[in-house]
Amino acid sequence: MEPGPSTPPEPDPGLFGPGSVTWQLHGDPVMWIGGVRALYLQALHPDAVRGVMSNSDFRRDAWGRLMRTASFVGTLSYDTTPAAEAAGARVRKIHRLLGVDDPELLLWVHCAEIDSYLHVVRRSGIPLTDALADRYVDEQRTSARLVGLDPDTAPGGTAALERYFAEVRPKLAAGQDARTVDDFLRRPPVPTVLLPAREVIWRRVSALAYDSLPPYAHELYGRPAPPAETVTRRLTATANLLRCVPDRLRWRLPPRHILRAMDRLGTETRPAPYSLRDKAAILDGPGRERHHDGANGGDSTRWRTRTPG
Repeated sequence: MEPGPSTPPEPDPGLFGPGSVTWQLHGDPVMWIGGVRALYLQALHPDAVRGVMSNSDFRRDAWGRLMRTASFVGTLSYDTTPAAEAAGARVRKIHRLLGVDDPELLLWVHCAEIDSYLHVVRRSGIPLTDALADRYVDEQRTSARLVGLDPDTAPGGTAALERYFAEVRPKLAAGQDARTVDDFLRRPPVPTVLLPAREVIWRRVSALAYDSLPPYAHELYGRPAPPAETVTRRLTATANLLRCVPDRLRWRLPPRHILRAMDRLGTETRPAPYSLRDKAAILDGPGRERHHDGANGGDSTRWRTRTPG
């Protein structure tokens, strides 16, 4: 008897999938500003930045480093589960070979990154409730596992994230390595033909990333930031300008993670951060850790959007 036609397997949604906050947020162009903010923040941990300075070629290949980081985040966010697991294995191997797999330093890098993404996205106008912000931090425990951390040691909500920054704050300093990173991020060396783009685009991105840092970071770097309201207004205006570029045009940049994910799962899965308000009832789960007023950690939750009522 001839076997009947087999049902094709369901397409792999990846580690997070279209129902996650991560899926909806990581396609927003303001994430680039968040990424640069994370570099400023990460440089304030003397041991972490020393590892970067000793083992990184970022001063010679800044754009390549940024693109590799963006590709890694894109793979974890939108690619298949096997592709994400393989990318994580490569990163863990590199960490081991370079001797930069200390859990304390990996946790610092992880927390500075997710704090920066969350802070800039919320401050640039995305209507993210406290519960969804907690959901995002919790989801990023998966990313922590892939870089070599025990996910149970990573914060599971915004309140835990703030407590972590409060605990690590006494260890932070702006030494010579941090100032080298600061100088580099403000005026990275580029070919002559790209000097106009650096002055018009990069300096704005870098300045916004720096200005959005928490107050203690400004104190350590020794440069004041504009008033908080001015920074928020500039972030929102810049983000809205970037969002005017059609998504499909932005997403064509290599390696096209989001477009490939939509080809795999359907066009209805396209990331749409502004839809999160409508999807809150679906995405929110019980038992999420809530933000407590008065905490002052990485500062990601000062710009939260409260659920009505």
